[in-house]
Amino acid sequence: MNVSFALLAVLALLIPAPGGQPSEPSAAVRPTAETAARPSAEPRAASEPSSDPVAAQVRIERRVTVRIAPVGPALRQGLVAEMAQPSAPRMSERKMGKCVPVAGIAAVQPDAGGKLLLFMRDRRLVAASLEKACSARDFYSGFYLERSGDGMLCVDRDKLHSRAGATCEISRMRQLVAKDD
Repeated sequence: MNVSFALLAVLALLIPAPGGQPSEPSAAVRPTAETAARPSAEPRAASEPSSDPVAAQVRIERRVTVRIAPVGPALRQGLVAEMAQPSAPRMSERKMGKCVPVAGIAAVQPDAGGKLLLFMRDRRLVAASLEKACSARDFYSGFYLERSGDGMLCVDRDKLHSRAGATCEISRMRQLVAKDD
């Protein structure tokens, strides 16, 4: 577009059109000091624009991501020392509920059997089986999960996101207890 044409278009908007409305309101519609002080007896119609500020809708979302770290080196060395002993207890699986509290998970470690070992703060050990397409090795450096409304990690509901990029659901949880021979 030509620059001179743009300037002429702006000037044309500033010049009043012939036969158009005058720029100042006439004396008949101009409010006087007496009429401005009186409250209006007529309610304002719904179709008239309001001078009140318009409220817009605001949506606030809160998203909390929890990181579960792998077992620390001190705990890992202690576990390796216990496993090296010939009298290390054998573990068996016991049924438990379908959910564990996220705040109760202290650490995680992948198991050789394709499960995640969840070390709980109350000294329990939980084996979490992943869905078939997932590998526990992807969770060697821990995982992330979004905190749910109830604060629980549940079977077939919550998704675990590994730091390596995998996303999996837990298909089953069992508590590991020492086996009596």
